[in-house]
Amino acid sequence: MPPGTEHDPGNDSGLDFEAFARTVQRKLYRTAYLLCGNADGARDLTQTTLAKLFQHWRRVSVAQYPEAYARTVLTRTFLAERRRRLRDLLAHRRADPPPLPDHAELRVTLLAVLAELPPRARAMVVLRYWDDLSVETVAELLRCSEGTVKSQCSRALAKLRTRLGEAHIYATES
Repeated sequence: MPPGTEHDPGNDSGLDFEAFARTVQRKLYRTAYLLCGNADGARDLTQTTLAKLFQHWRRVSVAQYPEAYARTVLTRTFLAERRRRLRDLLAHRRADPPPLPDHAELRVTLLAVLAELPPRARAMVVLRYWDDLSVETVAELLRCSEGTVKSQCSRALAKLRTRLGEAHIYATES
């Protein structure tokens, strides 16, 4: 080997991480966008997730499913940030929240309705129906029971259908 080209095993993890990050970044961003509801928040969440993955790359690189590990980190980071924001909001909130405007004639977009869901329910809907994960996988990711995932998703979907004005499609004739 020519001088200066010796194999440096310490560099392997950096190169492997870069390849991994290029591979999963787009998927993570799409999931993050649905969770956050905006491009800036999704970029921040994706970058925070990748930074955490890099920080613990030795553990991630030997995981059986590193992409699933990354999705878990993304989801848990999103939920932790939402909890932190909620605590801050509650600490500084006004006694009477302003009334919501009545715009019954307007159709709301999916992202606007997703934003109305609590963060945990939103995460469940996105993971379950956007990322097409099983109930078992979502329950494991969010550290809850499968029944919780099923009931939260059912309630969240009912709210989405109602807010999107399509509840009548799913209603049965009496």
